[in-house]
Amino acid sequence: MRSSARLLLACGLLLALRFQPEAAARPLDQVVADGTLRVAVYGDNAPFSDAGTGKARGIDADLAQAIADRLKVKLDLRVVDAGENVDGDLRLNLWRGDLAGTPLADLMLHVPTDRQLALRNEQVFFTAPYVEQEIAFAYRKDALEGFDRLDDIGDRTVALEGTSAADLMLLTAQGGRFRPNLKHYKSFAEAATAYLAGEAPILAGTRAAIEAALFAAKAPKDDNPIATIPSTGLVKTRWEIGGAVRTDSRDLAYAVGDAITALNADGGLKAICETYGVTYTPPKGY
Repeated sequence: MRSSARLLLACGLLLALRFQPEAAARPLDQVVADGTLRVAVYGDNAPFSDAGTGKARGIDADLAQAIADRLKVKLDLRVVDAGENVDGDLRLNLWRGDLAGTPLADLMLHVPTDRQLALRNEQVFFTAPYVEQEIAFAYRKDALEGFDRLDDIGDRTVALEGTSAADLMLLTAQGGRFRPNLKHYKSFAEAATAYLAGEAPILAGTRAAIEAALFAAKAPKDDNPIATIPSTGLVKTRWEIGGAVRTDSRDLAYAVGDAITALNADGGLKAICETYGVTYTPPKGY
């Protein structure tokens, strides 16, 4: 029995070693020595990162390249799928890894800057935020005279992505009053296509996603104003986006923060956003 127990223990240790990531997330000196910065960005997250054409493009992809350039290293960009929650994404991409031993990312972008998220994830350290996001609405001017409050929705249809922040806000607003107005789509891209095709007079989502969709479709701005509505509900309507590294790579986080500050100061971040038709909204303090 003792021999069998020792055998099982040895097998367990071998399996644990077998499934350790081949390369851990690294602090700044190791990144510089290697000459490569591994950055994880989400796929299917336009206009920030979208790998639909095979190569990731978007604000986060361009920002990752700009940060690597500032650090004078090459960029190794990794496109990852979004999991059930951000906690799991941080665990998978920054500190624990997968069973296949895929090298961990040194930096992950598009991480919400949130105190509770930080408290739950002691294994990671958050960088300075680089952009502010907010829930917004595009509407057809020939269908609405103005959009100053949620009551202006009236009996009109709102196209939006299901399970998104905008969806949650409207589902819970005013005791669920607007639930019958909501037309859900699998993705924001599908919701935007429906809006542009005239299937709904209102489109809800993040301001960045809405601006990028209208820009790509060359939709006239005067005919499709964008409005933001303050919410008194439990759902955040504005939040900041930043990055994250493993907790023992804080010097890398500081270097990334310095790069972001410099890009904001010289107009680099604004120029990156404008490439995709997005208005750059810097986080508070910039």
